[in-house]
Amino acid sequence: MDFTFSPIGLFHTPYGSTEAIPKAFGKTPTAWGSIEIFPEYEKGLLKIEAFTHLLVIFAFHRSTQKPLTVTPPTQEEERGVFASRSPHRPNPVGVLTVQLLKREGNFLFVSGLDVLDGTPVLDIKPYLQHFDCRPESRAGI
Repeated sequence: MDFTFSPIGLFHTPYGSTEAIPKAFGKTPTAWGSIEIFPEYEKGLLKIEAFTHLLVIFAFHRSTQKPLTVTPPTQEEERGVFASRSPHRPNPVGVLTVQLLKREGNFLFVSGLDVLDGTPVLDIKPYLQHFDCRPESRAGI
């Protein structure tokens, strides 16, 4: 079974290389930027301003590796890729929670970025506290 996805937009961030992205492990990313939604998808942004946070699904478009185990930064032990946030995975798809600051037409101005400039956006979903915030959750090691 194969799936094909087409981007609905692009991230515009201050990061031109992976080395430029701050690695503040355990801290929420703070960079500001925007998400440009392609004009043919702008109608899908109707009433998005009602939400303070968004879940953005994106493609790790520069990832070519597909390991099943990784050693995360600041860690010494290997773990399964599905127990990590590594960009190198069988399907190079990422999820990022951002704060929506404002909308101007087909641009969403957001904070909380840690992705490369030009990263393709595949989908956006509103952050819903009753779905996405789980007080009983715990972080891995």
